[in-house]
Amino acid sequence: MDLQSTVTAFPRATPIDGLDRAWTWRLNPVLNFAGALAVLRLGDSLIDLKRRQFHGPQVALLDSFEAEWTGDPQARKADFASDYPGAPMLSRGLVDRVGQERLERAGRLVPVRTPGPESDDYALYVVEPLVDCVDSRRSAQPKKATGEMRKTVFRPEAVPAELPAFRVPQFPVAVCWTGWMRDLLGEILGGDLEARLLWSPEPSAAPHPDPWGL
Repeated sequence: MDLQSTVTAFPRATPIDGLDRAWTWRLNPVLNFAGALAVLRLGDSLIDLKRRQFHGPQVALLDSFEAEWTGDPQARKADFASDYPGAPMLSRGLVDRVGQERLERAGRLVPVRTPGPESDDYALYVVEPLVDCVDSRRSAQPKKATGEMRKTVFRPEAVPAELPAFRVPQFPVAVCWTGWMRDLLGEILGGDLEARLLWSPEPSAAPHPDPWGL
């Protein structure tokens, strides 16, 4: 099974609360000054995750992932704890507040093991839907190695606005978050969450100039 054959087809999405639900975002913890938050980084298991993201269900999903805290050891641990766009890691407290069933509409929560006698209670959110919704004629050319696009334009009728998150075939190792989930996470996390706009159906909304950079 190749990548294209794993693309999930969704019917035309009709946002319940308006077009803002179809806005798409890249989310990560706020890292605008040293020591702001401690974040989790995956080790070798990131390679296994990327292989699954590139090749689909034919690559088995690990039962758990190993990650280490980076940054100032005294810094507060982020609840939205990964700055890698394809491997969001959420604390159990954040999962409970967002709602596990709501998150599992678009993927699985896989345990994360951290160093020490008592591992921190975090889960890696493995977003499964691969949705063919990019307007390739108006988007930037994907990079050969990863598929990253500096500018992404979506087809509004194809964006799965009912889902919390999704991925696209052109750049399968990154997670795109829909507007309503971005708003919900923003309400919970406040200033701990950075949201970079990828695309909006509103012509006046300006996407982030470098949405996938750090």
